[in-house]
Amino acid sequence: MKEFLREKKWFFIALIVGAIILTLPLPEGLSEEGMIVLAMTVVATILFVTEPVPLPTVALLIVVGQVLLLGIASSTVARSLMNDSVLFIMGSLMLAVAVVKQKLDKRIALLIINVTGTKTIRIAFGISVVSGILASFIGEHTVAAMMLPVGITLITLTSKDPKEVRNLAAVLLFSIAYGCSVAGIGTPSGGARNAIMIGYWKEFYGLTISYVDWMIYAYPMFLLQLPFVTLLLFFTFKPEFSDLSPAVEKLKEQVKEQGPLKPRDWTSIILFALILFGWVFVSSEVGMGTIAVLGASAFLVAGLVLWEDLNSGVNWGVVLLYAAAISLGVQMKNTGAAEWVANTFLTMLTPLGADEGVGLWLSVSALTTGVTNTMSNGAAVAVLGPIVLNLAKAAGESPIVIGFITAISSAFAYLTVVGTPACTIVYASGYLKTTDFLAVGWKMALLSTFLMLVFASVYWPFFI
Repeated sequence: MKEFLREKKWFFIALIVGAIILTLPLPEGLSEEGMIVLAMTVVATILFVTEPVPLPTVALLIVVGQVLLLGIASSTVARSLMNDSVLFIMGSLMLAVAVVKQKLDKRIALLIINVTGTKTIRIAFGISVVSGILASFIGEHTVAAMMLPVGITLITLTSKDPKEVRNLAAVLLFSIAYGCSVAGIGTPSGGARNAIMIGYWKEFYGLTISYVDWMIYAYPMFLLQLPFVTLLLFFTFKPEFSDLSPAVEKLKEQVKEQGPLKPRDWTSIILFALILFGWVFVSSEVGMGTIAVLGASAFLVAGLVLWEDLNSGVNWGVVLLYAAAISLGVQMKNTGAAEWVANTFLTMLTPLGADEGVGLWLSVSALTTGVTNTMSNGAAVAVLGPIVLNLAKAAGESPIVIGFITAISSAFAYLTVVGTPACTIVYASGYLKTTDFLAVGWKMALLSTFLMLVFASVYWPFFI
């Protein structure tokens, strides 16, 4: 019994914290339902970070909590669990398994290494650059799913024992996730949050920000972050191997044994190219999730992968976790809890003298970063956008600067597994712990915030 209580102590602490929140007097402007959602969010966050129970268990508790505590019909909650984002995560993980099955990941890995060489730090930088540049145009979800097998290939060829490559795995997998995350700010197509902010500028101020305009403001910042991503990862997780020559030699031998591309390989490449084409050009009409699932189905129909492979290779618990997190984010928005938190936070700024200039920028960034680590970045911008743009008008600040700070800060979801799809996808590999995200995530958040404030102070004024 003592052993059980020791292992589950954070589970009970989380429940106690949630119960205490629910017994507090209802703050002015916050509904009872909003209070419940805030309590659920705090409990879920504690469980995400401490992991006293398997993370899919947290997802199940979120579902049950919405029914029992909020009184939402179970059918309504069930509908909120499945949307295009969840379909995309599910389809992407299935496609990643299909790519591994075709062993195309080994060819992609070798292509990168032929450019970077065999030094671990150069390979990690090469992975983040390739992931970033691709993700800046076609979205982090797509690229993270495509690059995950590349990272896993290099890890498994180095050692079959995960304990022997613990830090190496963290460096390579975070190079994918953070390379994709920092790239999401680069273009309007890099993430839904960017398009949402562009719409708000048009609606609130009649300002038109074009695709190229956005790139002029944000793309240099994305590129500047890439080398810092690699340096921070190596500072936080010192890889067990400084050179991956043995793994690279094994990789070359395996690719050589595969021989030239066969018709089966070309079929896989064509299918994947069609999926990428669909994500870029058709997803706005039918949804990225639909295309991902269609792509996975195409691999099954073509006999390139078996359902048994997908069933065993996909971490279905991660799919459930992401679905529940999105569902909770919807309730944060619907009950007004997210808006109440934002208004309360901003009200506190005036006495602190942080209601204008750099102080205001930093406060808006901190608020957005906090919110985006508990819900999707698109939802964070959707909720906070109108508030911060109105705040910009009241404070006499540039809505362009405040808008960019909000949209870019929503990409700083480095701290939690559910912060971004890229983080969720690499976590599904099984090599990372939730505490790994905290260990490096706060450093990434501080670095990204600092660079953004420098750009807001020095670079952006040239274009306003």
